[in-house]
Amino acid sequence: MANMENFPIVDMEKLNGQERSVIMDKIKDACENWGFFEVVNHTLSHELMDKVERMTKEHYKNFREQKFKEMVQSKGLEASESVVNDIDWESTFHLRHRPTSNISDVPDLDDEYRKVMKEFAAEIEKLSEQLLDLLCENLGLEKGYLKKAFYGANGPTFGTKVSNYPPCPKPDLIKGLRAHTDAGGIILLFQDDKVSGLQLLKDGQWVDVPPMKHSIVVNLGDQLEVITNGKYKSVMHRVIAQTDGNRMSIASFYNPGSDAVIYPAPILLEKEEEKCPTYPKFVFEDYMNLYTRLKFQEKEPRFEAMKAMESTVNMGPIATV
Repeated sequence: MANMENFPIVDMEKLNGQERSVIMDKIKDACENWGFFEVVNHTLSHELMDKVERMTKEHYKNFREQKFKEMVQSKGLEASESVVNDIDWESTFHLRHRPTSNISDVPDLDDEYRKVMKEFAAEIEKLSEQLLDLLCENLGLEKGYLKKAFYGANGPTFGTKVSNYPPCPKPDLIKGLRAHTDAGGIILLFQDDKVSGLQLLKDGQWVDVPPMKHSIVVNLGDQLEVITNGKYKSVMHRVIAQTDGNRMSIASFYNPGSDAVIYPAPILLEKEEEKCPTYPKFVFEDYMNLYTRLKFQEKEPRFEAMKAMESTVNMGPIATV
């Protein structure tokens, strides 16, 4: 197991001071070599984060714990003697914020929890856009380029996956969440600071993402790899189920709109010697349709498949905001 000590931790307060260039370099290195970093001293208040955590854990206990136990029983997971490859040891529900919100339709959420999650989503969205602009700055793209690239006709797709990973009797056989890369844009994760479990693949080794109080873990999805033409990477990661402790994980996905056309940024291709784009151009929804079938496989064949489709698709000009 590679150690966690060098895991990139970014103090966002230092972006306002003399150490700005050091911090920007740290973000650049994280995007190029890790696909992940963790931010502290960001814009979300600790009070809001504590409230979200408390209410999410209460909600799981009151509405989902029993359902999860029934699912486990019905599938006979506790008795499993061999590796389970087709199911994840997690209890989840999804909140959609953009282009339209479903937060008032999700069952079992009380009004206060809905209100808090709405507030949390608004703050996370702001932070996502701030981070995308820091990436633009590092890449030499104009401010707002990535947000614009994600825009499509109705703005970005933005949603939150709320997960609990209950104690698992056989973590060696059942993964909390099987290894995958994220399909979308930039992902911001508010994770349990006591129970670990999230790991990423670096140089062929699984590295723990350190649980830290009030931090937000950031990782890059496949679309940023495409737009940067491979300069930044989306990285395989997984969740290891634990025998004790219930791990909470709230992942917010800031993704392109379904009709957004994604392709390597022309200015980055100009800087490259070969001048030929290695990554395909496609409509985000087409990529997602493929991804849903192949989520737990390597990403490269997905890019190849999009490239094969490319010749048959007539792309219009990119929509601007």
